[in-house]
Amino acid sequence: MNAHARPADPKKLIAGATGDWEVVIGMEVHAQVLSNAKLFSGSSTEFGGAPNSHVSLVDAAMPGMLPVINRECVAQAVRTGLGLKAAINHRSVFDRKNYFYPDLPQGYQISQYKQPIVGEGEITIDLESGETITIGIERLHLEQDAGKSLHDQHPTMSFVDLNRSGVALMEIVSKPDLRSSEEAKAYLAKLRTIMRYLGTCDGNMDEGSMRADVNVSVRRPGEPLGTRCEIKNVNSIRFVGQAVEFEARRQIAIIEDGGTIDQETRLYDANKGETRSMRSKEEAHDYRYFPDPDLLPLVLDEAWVEEIAGSLPELPDALKARFVKDYGLSSYDAGVLVLEKDVAEFYEAVAKGRDPKIAANWVTQELAARLNRDGLDITSSPVSAAQIGAIIDLIADGTISGKIAKDLFEILWSEGGDPKAVVEARGLKQVTDTGAIEKVVDDIIAANPDKVEQVKVKPTLAGWFVGQIMKASGGKANPQAVNEILKRKLGLE
Repeated sequence: MNAHARPADPKKLIAGATGDWEVVIGMEVHAQVLSNAKLFSGSSTEFGGAPNSHVSLVDAAMPGMLPVINRECVAQAVRTGLGLKAAINHRSVFDRKNYFYPDLPQGYQISQYKQPIVGEGEITIDLESGETITIGIERLHLEQDAGKSLHDQHPTMSFVDLNRSGVALMEIVSKPDLRSSEEAKAYLAKLRTIMRYLGTCDGNMDEGSMRADVNVSVRRPGEPLGTRCEIKNVNSIRFVGQAVEFEARRQIAIIEDGGTIDQETRLYDANKGETRSMRSKEEAHDYRYFPDPDLLPLVLDEAWVEEIAGSLPELPDALKARFVKDYGLSSYDAGVLVLEKDVAEFYEAVAKGRDPKIAANWVTQELAARLNRDGLDITSSPVSAAQIGAIIDLIADGTISGKIAKDLFEILWSEGGDPKAVVEARGLKQVTDTGAIEKVVDDIIAANPDKVEQVKVKPTLAGWFVGQIMKASGGKANPQAVNEILKRKLGLE
């Protein structure tokens, strides 16, 4: 079934003044290829250099300069295509897309039009509701990035920085299969995760290495596609969601007031939370494409493509399925752990030979919350997978309680060290000596005769006693022993 003909989901419809509307979204994502050199020159692709410090004569479009294709950029596009379960076209053609822009020194962009390197594929996205949806990929093609105009360096002039000019981009075009802002955000997040696993794009949207053009239209459920507007260069997943919400409601209001939607290019203003018109956009043939006379058709060897396919890492969907099957994790926990490759690898190191659910809780809750608080990612965590594994072992063998484990984690975070040695040195061992626990229980019971009477009527008040006993023991009393002794002393067995 053609996915953009999928039946309208009542939960995803937007209520207008005259009835319900369905939003239809397609996305063109520009992902900067991870490579050391540009698509057709040997210049560096490093981010953040001084303006015009990474520019060769080819990038600056000096007369007589010829482009030479970068094999690694081609391999990265093939890798990405394979990761998107897409058809790899063994013959593709580079075209010139002609348009004038101050930061495009050639006066054209080398891109691919009718014969891209990668054809149709798909991405599976998981929504918070538990729903799983497959989104079609139309194509992936390689093209050069343009430079960057700087308008804030001088009161009367604009400057041009060509560092980005000629950097390889993959343009990944989805089919119009997305039906809500939540789906659009989930699609972009999943695409970024896949490329990070593959090592083909770092997905750093704040550095501009991944940007989305979002096409939005609205229609009555079951009707043909409406006129779309394209929101250019949205640079965060959150902004994509906000732009879709605003744009869908804007279009609905216009149509309900008797107006029509003009096909145009718009920008999203994150400060105002709205889209605004940039320019009217006709069909793509305005660009007057023709095959680039300086570049031969790109022909890929079948054996080379097979070799790349054989070197692909385990991708998020396969990894998630394995975590559910081998570790018995819930689909949700597995999904959280595979969002980032580094987190998945860290988890596997913690879970080895231990209770996988407890390991998952430590990684997704204790560790994640602490990393978040300090603004760190898992690769710079002060507490290693081996240290967290050792904490879990100390709980499992009864050396420390769950509460002490959290205190121990904080000590390791600030000071490091071997968990076992820290427990010994700081006297954090759990008290399992029933005689010592019994004395604390007796003291608390003796000090609170009124509560002893109340607990006989309302046994749930025993929890108050447990809290007091744990407090008195500095959290070191074995909770199981406390419960057993307390019940016996209060006659609650």
